[in-house]
Amino acid sequence: MIGVCLPLSVLRKLVGKVLDRAAPLEDYDLHVGAVNACSSRNRLSELLQDELDRRYATVIRRYKAAKTSEALESLWQEAVDEGDVAGPFWAALTHPRCTPALELALCREMHMLQHQAGATTRVERSRFEALVQENATLLRELGKVQERCTRLVTEKTRELERLRQDLMQARATLLCRDTTIACLRSDLAEIRETVPELEARLQLKRKLAAEKAHTKALEQQLAALRQELSRAQSELAASRRRQNEPEPSSCAATCSSARHLPPPVTIEPELLDKTILCVGGRSGNITDYRGVIERIGGRFVHHDGGLEDNLGQLDANLAAADLVICQTGCISHKAYWRVKDHCKRTGKRCVFVDNPSVSALARTLFPRLEENETAKDATDDASSQ
Repeated sequence: MIGVCLPLSVLRKLVGKVLDRAAPLEDYDLHVGAVNACSSRNRLSELLQDELDRRYATVIRRYKAAKTSEALESLWQEAVDEGDVAGPFWAALTHPRCTPALELALCREMHMLQHQAGATTRVERSRFEALVQENATLLRELGKVQERCTRLVTEKTRELERLRQDLMQARATLLCRDTTIACLRSDLAEIRETVPELEARLQLKRKLAAEKAHTKALEQQLAALRQELSRAQSELAASRRRQNEPEPSSCAATCSSARHLPPPVTIEPELLDKTILCVGGRSGNITDYRGVIERIGGRFVHHDGGLEDNLGQLDANLAAADLVICQTGCISHKAYWRVKDHCKRTGKRCVFVDNPSVSALARTLFPRLEENETAKDATDDASSQ
């Protein structure tokens, strides 16, 4: 009863109360001394009795319900099956219905349970030692894993810090770019407010660049034609030198072909390298208009008079032109009055052409061509006579 129902710490405490000092005995001596003291009624046995009654009061109350020894034995077997026998062992042995036979059976079974508990304790101790070793191994592995995790966390923290710095730098770059874009937009808005009709001027500049490129190409073509003409003249002079006297038939053919050659165009000095703006006219004759202007040495600029081109661009074209040709037959009223008003205000030369044909434009620009034609016709009539 003492070995099963009372822990050694409680037993040592009770013996210390009896001795008025701490019990210096070993566990075995303490156990044997307590067993011997319980063979008679004394202070220690009474303390042990009170301690057992207090400790297992709940079990004792439950066992009081048993009215027979069979019911008491049934309660004991239930306690054995559940594995908690300390309190039921004391309650059964102190029960009034506990017979000597039942007491003997209880002590025998408790004795075997103690043996089993000792064996179980040894097994559990070996298991405990194995678990301790396994726990030590796991702790070492855990330490390695924790060290590796710490290293990985440190590396990831450094990488995260680097990414944060890159992000801050990217945000600063983006902010600088947005600020620059905003400043440029503000400057562009101020320029547009300061310089009116900027888009029209830029478009005119692009057209002027295209006209210059076209003029350059025509000049190159003209140079090539002049070289061919010079070569042909050289060949003709050589051929004439080889022939002492030309045949009458060939001379007549040459004179006849010379009559049908187009008269040379006289370049007007006052229009040489001047910008000539043609407002209106037929869209199909623009190429011919350009040819007429460039034959007299001028730079050709065209505005359709508000049909497709913007009227706001007309003012910029008028300001850049040295001579204005107004095709009154193919132009809108607004464009006509704008051209007339601009030329009147600025004193710029303006030529009004009623007929939008190419010949009318040519006669307007260099009337001496018509005089040459008339003189040529008179000469041809005199020769025929």
